[in-house]
Amino acid sequence: MATSAARPSGSGTTGGPAATELSKNRRYLVLAVCCSSLFIVGLDTTILNVGLPSLKDDLRAPDSGLQWTIDAYGLVIASLLLFSGSMGDRFGRRRIFRIGLVLFSAGSLLCSLAPTLGWLIAFRMVQAVGGSMLNPVAMGIITNTFTDRRERARAIGIWGGVIGLSMAVGPVLGGLLVQGVSWRSIFWINVPVGIAALVLTTLYVPESKAATARRFDPLGQLLVAATLGSLTYAIIEAPAAGWTSTQSIVSFSIAAAALAGLVGCESRRDEPLLDLRFFRSAPFAGATAIAACAFAAMGGFLFLNTLYLQNVRGYSALHAGLMMLPMAAVTAPTAPLSGRLVANHGPRPSLLIAGVALPASGVLLAFVGPDTSLAQLICAYVLFGLGFGMVNAPITNTAVSGMPLAQAGVAGAVASTSRQVGMTLGVAVFGSVAATHASSQAGPAAIDPTSAPAWWIMVGCGAAIGVLGVVTTGRWARATAARTAALFVAQPRRADADVVPAPGG
Repeated sequence: MATSAARPSGSGTTGGPAATELSKNRRYLVLAVCCSSLFIVGLDTTILNVGLPSLKDDLRAPDSGLQWTIDAYGLVIASLLLFSGSMGDRFGRRRIFRIGLVLFSAGSLLCSLAPTLGWLIAFRMVQAVGGSMLNPVAMGIITNTFTDRRERARAIGIWGGVIGLSMAVGPVLGGLLVQGVSWRSIFWINVPVGIAALVLTTLYVPESKAATARRFDPLGQLLVAATLGSLTYAIIEAPAAGWTSTQSIVSFSIAAAALAGLVGCESRRDEPLLDLRFFRSAPFAGATAIAACAFAAMGGFLFLNTLYLQNVRGYSALHAGLMMLPMAAVTAPTAPLSGRLVANHGPRPSLLIAGVALPASGVLLAFVGPDTSLAQLICAYVLFGLGFGMVNAPITNTAVSGMPLAQAGVAGAVASTSRQVGMTLGVAVFGSVAATHASSQAGPAAIDPTSAPAWWIMVGCGAAIGVLGVVTTGRWARATAARTAALFVAQPRRADADVVPAPGG
């Protein structure tokens, strides 16, 4: 039965029925298609980790090369998400979504055929270009499809749950594929899923775009890429080059200068790539910081834990993947539960649970060694799965609260960008701290996954989530969100006619 709600101003649907005219079954089919794209993009963020030792032997890759195999993907996605979100708002979200599916599927196929580490990294970047067109654009599609506040919160909760589930399932599925076939088979599963999503998108997803999209911001895009690229390069290469070497100092200086230039450039533009007014909302700013902390913990956890299980304890890829089942088994039911908690009680309860569970997991992992008991490991994995499963839904829901509906692709892109930035920096920082620790112990800058300092960083990330969960969900924070929403309506830089209502009001 079609809803009679009016079409939201600025949604500008073309090429299909208006999102608000879709039946309930059709709306949830659109959600399923969008979630399928999110699942394969999230899966590819984590599924390769368990295949790293096998990949290292096959392609003769150094430890820093393993970090780049993961971070090249995350860097490109993080750099392009904002741009892709604005592309969807301008040219049509379904159109950009379909292009992304084609590029992602083709890049996955190329990755499975890569003859050397350099080619694998290059093909991962092609894959990431497509991936950057999926998540933020799909968020824009969902936000424009679900116009009822509670129904949207439920849909976003499912969306956030899929993120956590895909990343938790990745290591388990990766272990099965690496042990049964090879690390190359990890990329094969994306192709049929991508093709199916492409067909379903063509048939069932309505076109939508912003009534007035922003102009392109090439300088802002360049500065985003320069900031993330130079910072990640500096962190990954510092253990080998030296943290105080000329190379490291120059790289960190370029990152700082690019960030300063980005802030100055975006604050002066009428139609910036990243509207800094968004960050006047404490819940929005908190959501981006929480996402960065949570996904830094996830990136570092998966990277070091995979090396620990296979290189230190001597487990096979399959055994290592199965060891991650407790985390996936807890994340799977916890993620949708968190979505319901957010819809009914706001984001604070989920964030507080995550703020306790993630640090507790980090403390247990800070004391791992070759002979650590399985009970301690499983307890750490269960706690991590609980914390990570709880944190995704409040990130997504809070990020779009009070944001312009007509620019939903950009708001969703900021949340997705903060996730990818966190994941990328997590792999870089955890790996480099562990490598620095190893070099101080034994000479060469090989990564030591039992490095306690690296795991204490995870404790800090989890504690930050708990603190931010309290600070950014109270009365003062809600007032800043209301003022920010009013600012977009009263003094729009562009056609920000509608705002997404905050959860609970």
